[in-house]
Amino acid sequence: MSVSIQHQPELQRFTTVVDGVQALLEYQMRGDQLVITHTGVPEAIGGRGIASDLVKAAFEYARGAGYKVRPACSYAAAWAERHPEYSQLLA
Repeated sequence: MSVSIQHQPELQRFTTVVDGVQALLEYQMRGDQLVITHTGVPEAIGGRGIASDLVKAAFEYARGAGYKVRPACSYAAAWAERHPEYSQLLA
């Protein structure tokens, strides 16, 4: 499932709304590193690949902006291990 993801840089997060329920990925900028601190998908919309879509959006944003990524949340770290095509972005 591919969802429409919005980047809100002023809030340092990526969000999406599915079936009226919001999911989000929060990050912090530390120099040239985008540090993923939290990925949250409510149970009501879980199991649809939404967390994966959010993490991918963050990695793609970092790639385009020339940032490195540090997946500090456990989900993002596991996602990065499953997607070696993004390993060059890891801090």
